Amino acid sequence: MLPKSYREIAMNVLVVDVGGTSVKILASGSSGFAREGEAPAEPRKFPSGPTMTPALMVSGVKELARDWNYDAVSIGYPGVVIRGRVMAEPYNLAPGWVGFDFEKAFGCPVRILNDAAMQALGSYQGGLLLFLGLGTGLGSALIADGVVVPMELAHMAYRKATYEDYLGIRGLQRLGKKKWRRHIGFVVAQLIAVLHPDDGVLGGGNVKKLKKLPPGCREGNNANAFLGGFRLWEKEQTQSGFHGDATAQTSVLWNPARKEEEHESAKIRKLEKERRT
Repeated sequence: MLPKSYREIAMNVLVVDVGGTSVKILASGSSGFAREGEAPAEPRKFPSGPTMTPALMVSGVKELARDWNYDAVSIGYPGVVIRGRVMAEPYNLAPGWVGFDFEKAFGCPVRILNDAAMQALGSYQGGLLLFLGLGTGLGSALIADGVVVPMELAHMAYRKATYEDYLGIRGLQRLGKKKWRRHIGFVVAQLIAVLHPDDGVLGGGNVKKLKKLPPGCREGNNANAFLGGFRLWEKEQTQSGFHGDATAQTSVLWNPARKEEEHESAKIRKLEKERRT
């Protein structure tokens, strides 16, 4: 069953999760989303790869979602996104993404977030979250008290290459499962020792290839990428889509305790008013 948060979106949102091997989509509302008492829709997908341009992605999404109704689009992009704009070309797809007008192409409002950050947002339960996505490449993100902090850990130096070269699909194929798992365990332990997160999530398709999860981590669900995309448009957010400065690189996108805090604040105000009278 889809999470209840899927049912709290005021508008119909199409979420597009762009990966190095496939593009997956799911829409809230209409037939693309489970209302109360209905069976949940399954995400749809089509292949991506090194020849896929943004124009091909948009046309593929439109064709696949032709029977779904949507008012807005969320895109999880496998690369650097700053202030909602693609700032670097992807490593595993064709070029042309920087400067591409996604709103014009889709004909509706579009919000873009790094793909790992979007899945992290969907996985977030509070406190400090460390997220690593083990897929074609290596996704990484932090969420600190609701503030989404995308990271580009993948292309930082590690051993004789980069983290992605060891922890991504190329590392798995080159090293074999046993050595690959050892590198996963070592890197995760180092990050936890430095960052002291309250929660650690390992997502991506290759997490299933781990015999056991490193201490302090839980397995992510790829469906959380869609929940993260829906959360970008939830009613609790301002019109700009952010709690705070919409031009900041890191933005408060989701606070699971917000409703509870507002309820408690309302109770305190009521008690103060009664005390004065």
